[in-house]
Formats: sequence, C-alpha cells, structure tokens
Amino acid sequence: MPSSKEYLNFILEQTSDLKDITYKPMMGEFLLYYRGKLVGGIYDNRLLVKPVKAALSYLPQAEYSLPYEGAKEMLLVDNLDDKNFLAGLFEAMYGDLPMPKMKKR
Repeated sequence: MPSSKEYLNFILEQTSDLKDITYKPMMGEFLLYYRGKLVGGIYDNRLLVKPVKAALSYLPQAEYSLPYEGAKEMLLVDNLDDKNFLAGLFEAMYGDLPMPKMKKR
C-alpha cells in the first residue's frame, strides 16, 4: 500500500523545526533527507530510519522493520507526536550518515 500525502505532510510538520528537510517520492513511498543525507523514509505510512549507531542509541527499544520485501531492515519510529524527539533523532543521526554519492555524468 503506498503512503499517503497526508502522512508525509504530518511527518514534515513534525520535523518543521529542522532546517533543510526534503523528500523524494519513490514508487508510492517517500525518501526523507536531512541536510542532504538520507535518514530514512515513509513506507506504508510508517516512519522508518536507517539503523546507524546514533539511531540505535536514541531508539533503544525500537523494532526493526522492512520497508519493502528484499530491503534491509530499518528502525520503526513510533514517537511521532513529540517534535523535539524527532528533531533530536535526526540531529543525532546526521553525523553517522554517509554523504550522498555523486552522480556520474
């Protein structure tokens, strides 16, 4: 089931205190970027983030979940009502995330 634009808008509103949150639609889902780095995405109306060291520390009880069949497991974020929590999570993850790969021309 593809994710809804309403859910995307909710997540964008919850992360609106952060500067430079962007997204890309991808096959009915949405990839989320913070300051140019991929932090995770919205899959089946669920916020999933990459399981980097900082995210594991910030979400010690988080469940692993598959965004889609054949993908690597990601962490399910369920504390969506707390804007400060989400901002802190994305800020903490930023240093652990790889820089985006340059596209070949």
